[in-house]
Amino acid sequence: MRVLLIAAAALIAAPALAQSAPAPTRATLSDAGRAPAAATIIDGANWRCDGVECVATGGANQPAARACRRVVQRFGPVSAFAWKGVELSAEQLAACNA
Repeated sequence: MRVLLIAAAALIAAPALAQSAPAPTRATLSDAGRAPAAATIIDGANWRCDGVECVATGGANQPAARACRRVVQRFGPVSAFAWKGVELSAEQLAACNA
């Protein structure tokens, strides 16, 4: 009986876990010419770019503003940036690009 309860709980929880996708991490570069041709790892995040649009998976637990500055150091200025679902405001982007 105990095994059946555990199995039923696992089956009920599985769809809920599958539906929760990780929050997006992405950057829009101001200059496509600065986009890397190959995947680039910055602070544990694996960045891949297609033109000016870049997306990442993984990455260190850090504030979005710091992650943005690290990306700008490698890829150049950005016009949009989101780190694990936290979207930077226009003021935060200006500070990141400074």
